[in-house]
Amino acid sequence: MNHVIRSISTDEWPAVKELRLAALKDPVAHLAFLETYEQAAARPDSFWQERAAGAAEGDGARQFVAVGPDGVWGGSVVMLVEKAGRRDFFDAVIEQDQGHLVGVFVRSEHRGSGVTDALVDAALAWAWERGLPRVRLFVHEKNGRAEAFYRKAGFVPTGGSVASEGNAGTRDLEFLIARP
Repeated sequence: MNHVIRSISTDEWPAVKELRLAALKDPVAHLAFLETYEQAAARPDSFWQERAAGAAEGDGARQFVAVGPDGVWGGSVVMLVEKAGRRDFFDAVIEQDQGHLVGVFVRSEHRGSGVTDALVDAALAWAWERGLPRVRLFVHEKNGRAEAFYRKAGFVPTGGSVASEGNAGTRDLEFLIARP
């Protein structure tokens, strides 16, 4: 792998937007993301500026990117901090402080190169540095490639699941990894 893994900066919002739109064009995007390409493309620049600022500063979230030698972002992950007592995306009360890995995407030409491993490792390291005891994520029940990757990375199924938004009759499965 010849990418540099780093967190984004606030002024990189155009690249954040471009990579998200690329992710939403992926053939399995409907299984992995909670919005469509059309929804994201219609958002104003102010949305992307706020999104980048929120993932570049503070302790509530961090976005990591894999930057190739040519300067192109080959992939990205976002680690959210979920606080006990608050409600999550699914309107459930969060039982304990934890990380939530979301927005995992690697361009097809970089898959299998170690980029995904490096991005997830950076996001987990950031969560552990903040003292979070665990990190969770959700995988669509029909996204076997993603599930295999997360299992290999050390995530285990909790047995929990939620209805898959936008995919009637299917579930997103919860996986968890504890701080070493």
